[in-house]
Amino acid sequence: MLFIAAFGLTAYFVFAAIQGDYGHFRRVQIEADENVLKVQLARLNARRTTLENKTRRLSDNYLDLDLLDERARKVLGMARGDEIIIN
Repeated sequence: MLFIAAFGLTAYFVFAAIQGDYGHFRRVQIEADENVLKVQLARLNARRTTLENKTRRLSDNYLDLDLLDERARKVLGMARGDEIIIN
């Protein structure tokens, strides 16, 4: 009877160590999720850097007239009379 109880407890702890909330499979899943989130963070940081650059170029201290012209045309959907629009 003692052998069966010891075997049962051992089997339970081995199962918990492999598939439990803090087990090996859960750890592998968390590491995979971490890698996906790191890639997403890198993408968002690159996008933020691009937006910060555009914001700085459109600020009062540093005004990039070409960027201002490009954004105004895109937002308003307008072009000059002497321009040809290619879609």
